[in-house]
Amino acid sequence: MSLSADALYKLSDVELLAAYVEARRQFVEKKFTRDTHRARLEWIKAKMFTGSSGGVTERNMAIDVSEEIARKGQELREMTRDLDLLKIDADIIAIVIRSRNTSAPTGEQREDAGEGDREGH
Repeated sequence: MSLSADALYKLSDVELLAAYVEARRQFVEKKFTRDTHRARLEWIKAKMFTGSSGGVTERNMAIDVSEEIARKGQELREMTRDLDLLKIDADIIAIVIRSRNTSAPTGEQREDAGEGDREGH
C-alpha cells in the first residue's frame, strides 16, 4: 500500500471504503493463489513419495533433499509474506474506519446518554 495511516485518515468515507474493498480483494486473490500453490506442493510431495522406492524414512529424506520441492517451498514462503503484508494493509484501513466511527459526534452523544441513565438509577 502506498498510503500512510495519516493519508488514509484524510480520505473521504467513499474513498476509504473503496481502498478497503480493493485491499481485501487483493488479499483474497493472493490467498487463493497461495493456497493453490500450497496444495500443489503437497500433491507433488505425495506423488514423489508414492513414486519412490524404499522405506518411509528414505522416501521422506528424498523429498526433503529435492531441489524442486525446496524451490517451490521458498516460493510459498514468499507468497505467505506478501499475503501477510496485504492483510496488514487491509487491517490498517479497517482501523481507520473504526476510529472514525468512534470519534463521530453520534458516538459521543451515546456515551453522554449512557452516563445520564446511570445517574438516574
